[in-house]
Amino acid sequence: MFKTSRTAGILATGRYLPEKVLTNADLEKMVETSDEWIVSRTGIKERRISRPDETSSDMAAAAARQALEKAGIAAEQVDLIIVATVTPDMFFPSTACIIQEKLGAKRAAAFDLSAACSGFLYGASVAAQFVSSGTYRYALVIGVESLSKIVDWSDRSTCVLFGDGAGAAVIGPVEEGNGFLSFELGADGGGAELLKLEAGGSRIPVPKVKPGSPENYIHMAGGEVFKFAVRAMNTASDQALLKAGITKEDVDFLVPHQANLRIIDSAVKRLGLPYDKVVVNLNRYGNMSSASIPVALDEAVSEGRIKDGDTLVLVGFGGGLTWGASVIKWSTKEKKEGE
Repeated sequence: MFKTSRTAGILATGRYLPEKVLTNADLEKMVETSDEWIVSRTGIKERRISRPDETSSDMAAAAARQALEKAGIAAEQVDLIIVATVTPDMFFPSTACIIQEKLGAKRAAAFDLSAACSGFLYGASVAAQFVSSGTYRYALVIGVESLSKIVDWSDRSTCVLFGDGAGAAVIGPVEEGNGFLSFELGADGGGAELLKLEAGGSRIPVPKVKPGSPENYIHMAGGEVFKFAVRAMNTASDQALLKAGITKEDVDFLVPHQANLRIIDSAVKRLGLPYDKVVVNLNRYGNMSSASIPVALDEAVSEGRIKDGDTLVLVGFGGGLTWGASVIKWSTKEKKEGE
């Protein structure tokens, strides 16, 4: 467990999902696939798709407003906004700055963070340090993705996987012994080519982007990413538990990145948890990258499954390649100044 001047935790969560539902039956009409093929390989039955005019900042701001309302915190009180995304509104300004304006969080510092599906955990770890050190009191961490806008809908190996959405968390001071007990983050740049979007950066700048070319869409070496994911989920969870000074027997809930049911199953077996202690919404939303963990967490809290005093493991992996895990002693009770 890391020692700090005060303990940071999650005071409230929020989520936003677009209205449009794209089912496997819908995909059968768009690409050569089937419901049986998709479900047997991924566990996904449907996913949410944002409107053509709906941006990542729109979805993120909606999730953030919900989290702030639950926390009873005004936007003007927010000190820091961190947005984890690989689908920002634009390269610059940051989506976090656009959200700051939409929320009216005038005093907040704001920046984006890119760690793909591990992004929310990377963002939470950064925010926790600011809160724990006393630099800031309230931080908003938002995971948001508009992946439908960078998917090749003729590629059945990727288009069946991804969905859109946003999840947010208000991070602030909580009583000692609660909140974030540990973080485990990692990266392996040697796997950068396994999961990528090439077009639009300095490698293939916008003037050289050819409409309809493969570089405009998500590329994933599925088999290699799958093997990496199983290793990363298990290793990151083990290391986070070790840092927190607890064992897998102490874990009440697992909140994993929602990418593939077989990958989640591997992590469940490693921790030895019954499935009713695992938060899974993959079947309804698909892989929402950085939004998947905060959305799953908010659903479980809203449904009353996760309660104060529960010990959670959050774990994910993503392009980079990256991975992250955190152990949290759940408590939404804020530690007030002077307590």
